[in-house]
Amino acid sequence: MNATVYLLLRLGVAASMFGHGLVRLPKLNGFSSWMVSSFEKSMLPAALVTPFSYFVPIAEFVVGLLLLAGLFTRFAAIAGALVMVALIFGSCMVENWDWIPSQLIHVAFFAVLVQYVSSNAWAVDNLVKK
Repeated sequence: MNATVYLLLRLGVAASMFGHGLVRLPKLNGFSSWMVSSFEKSMLPAALVTPFSYFVPIAEFVVGLLLLAGLFTRFAAIAGALVMVALIFGSCMVENWDWIPSQLIHVAFFAVLVQYVSSNAWAVDNLVKK
């Protein structure tokens, strides 16, 4: 894969993740309350949803930040994909099928980033290797 194409894909998914985390972190308690209330009628217990609701914005922010810098790119892409898989499962549990296409698109982008990580020419990862 062309290094410029890889960079654009990496930055695109990074901006999405970073942006999601960035806007949610200042209102973390409100986001958590919203998520917990969204899952009240699901089979998932609040004891599981509550910690996850605090984890998601932090994970989005960190994954996005790492991908923006191109630092630990492979790890960040795998972590981001796993967060999305968990969100897809959650979307299924509340039967919100409208959220799933966006989450699947993120998983696809993360998979491409993992598959073609050797094309990650413009990244902090390359400075760390030296």
